Amino acid sequence: MSTENNRKILIVEDEEKISQLLADYLTGASFEVAQIYRGDQVEEWLENNSCNLVLLDLMLPGLDGLEVCKNIRRKSDIPIVMVTARVEEIDRLIGLELGADDYVCKPFSPREVVARVKAVLRRYGGQTTSSDDAIKLENISFKVFNGEQQCELTKVEFLLFEALFSHPGRIYSRDQLMDVIYDDRHVVSDRTIDSHVKKIRKKLSAIDIDESSIHSVYGAGYKYE
Repeated sequence: MSTENNRKILIVEDEEKISQLLADYLTGASFEVAQIYRGDQVEEWLENNSCNLVLLDLMLPGLDGLEVCKNIRRKSDIPIVMVTARVEEIDRLIGLELGADDYVCKPFSPREVVARVKAVLRRYGGQTTSSDDAIKLENISFKVFNGEQQCELTKVEFLLFEALFSHPGRIYSRDQLMDVIYDDRHVVSDRTIDSHVKKIRKKLSAIDIDESSIHSVYGAGYKYE
């Protein structure tokens, strides 16, 4: 099956109904799809096939998703989106300790999964866009474009804004954002995030992006709207 940009997704999910539901929605979004139902079959499949992203369930027979993710990362930087019903694992996944690029919690909307897959693939393609096509992020130059206007962020500011921008409506705590933007977070406090957000808002307002698009959620953190 020939698809736009030759986008192929490997779904690793042991519940066949869920796997097929995801496959149907991804196919409907012009992706090519392959399906595997056991974690211990992933490595062999990847050795003999290629794909653009792995949609990986956490709880799998044979080998769980955490171990599968580790094994993939030893050999490849292919994008990985984890699917989990285990809430206690979320902080580890958000912290990208295992090399996953994003996560989705069960129960989920299939449309949300497709949106997350598209967002991760855009980041790997060098450019991130939102539902507002006028706004674009260029991760090579750390620039934000609003139509023909542009501003340049620092690397840390860009990583912070990209995390929020790529998942509109998702609330990130300060600790989670610290994990995203710093390799060594011991030398800074979580209130440093507030300072970065203030600077980002000012730069965005200079290119006519509403400062309130980065929304402060009392007692929780920040989200992009």
